[in-house]
Amino acid sequence: MKKFWETFKNSRPIKSLLLFLAVMGPGIITANVDNDAGGIATYSLAGAHFGYTLMWSLVPITLALILVQEMCARMAVATGKGLADLIRENYGVKVTFYLMFVLFLVNLTNVMAEFSGIAMSLELFHISRFLSVPVSAILVWMLVVKGTYKSVEKIFLFACLFYVAYIFSGFMAKPDWTDVLHQTLHPKMEWKLDYTIMLVGLVGTTIAPWMQFYLQSSIVEKGVTPEEYKHIKIDVVGGCILAPVIAFFIVVACGATLFQEGIMIESAQEAAVALKPLAGQYASVLFALGLFNASFFAASVLPLSTSYCVCEGMGWDAGIDKRFEEAPHFFWMYTFMIAIGAGVVLIPRFPLLGMMYFSQVGNGILLPFILIFMLKLINDKELMGEFANSKFLNIITWVAVAIIIALTLTMVVFALSNSDALFGIK
Repeated sequence: MKKFWETFKNSRPIKSLLLFLAVMGPGIITANVDNDAGGIATYSLAGAHFGYTLMWSLVPITLALILVQEMCARMAVATGKGLADLIRENYGVKVTFYLMFVLFLVNLTNVMAEFSGIAMSLELFHISRFLSVPVSAILVWMLVVKGTYKSVEKIFLFACLFYVAYIFSGFMAKPDWTDVLHQTLHPKMEWKLDYTIMLVGLVGTTIAPWMQFYLQSSIVEKGVTPEEYKHIKIDVVGGCILAPVIAFFIVVACGATLFQEGIMIESAQEAAVALKPLAGQYASVLFALGLFNASFFAASVLPLSTSYCVCEGMGWDAGIDKRFEEAPHFFWMYTFMIAIGAGVVLIPRFPLLGMMYFSQVGNGILLPFILIFMLKLINDKELMGEFANSKFLNIITWVAVAIIIALTLTMVVFALSNSDALFGIK
């Protein structure tokens, strides 16, 4: 029996599976965290306001996400350094400082939005934000400050499982699957202002600047080697497919119910409430629990991502496995972002919608710069060696990045010129 087990364990398929399980985590976690409070709100609005007519966009968005995230994975295994570290080394401290400063401000507003999502989701279960937000903030802080990289990663992977709630909600909404498939594969596009803005919003909420920094930093801290690249690539691509699948079911759930009934919503919280009489109490509860999980998950990862990239960019020690006194900048920044993000949610009449709006504008402004730096770095053969982009991949990537940049800049222009009408900001 022992001999059989040794033979079984050392067979090529089993060894490959074990290697994959050893490196699995960064790609799946990064992609799923982007389905945060703002992302769920965007997908809910897309389904409630436009039905299934925007489903087609999830296909090219998924491909673009795979291209961008895979580049980060390659840079991580080829250089053993985070993205902020590479930008500082190749383009100087001054450029890095400005990038990190903007990223810090944008991510701080995103953290506020996540704690807002925690408050709104638990208020549906009659739990006051004055209880839910402080308790969640303490748990989020303890998770990273008192944990290790392996323990934190396991908890994050476990949190990813709760996104299945949206898949159940999608089926409970009882959509016409023939219609869903038809509009996904044979879309009828309507290039009106609100349709175009929502399309741009879907791109903006799926590919965010912080993702590139977090993915690369987490792969580096995990210690993934060039020999393990093919396994981490599976993790990254799998995560990039799984996240849009969740988005697909959120759009389906709202499109099959709210859109059919002509119910207009402004948030994921309203979507959860509106689902109850249309798809049943369980669908509504699952939707609300999904919102809480996504918000709590992102409230942990976003400040962690920011701490990683700012510390890397400034040359400070960083890492979950370090003690507080070994990486004080890293842990104090994490603590500060959680404290501010949770604190503002408790301020009466604080403009949370406005804060979410400005964070999306900030993402739209910052993302083009990050993508251009990434493309320049990944084409540096001295830096990347055999992991540099091929000519064919370069053409595809530049086209994809050019489209992403054009769409995100369009989002910024629309947002700045239509903020009152579109977002209700006074």
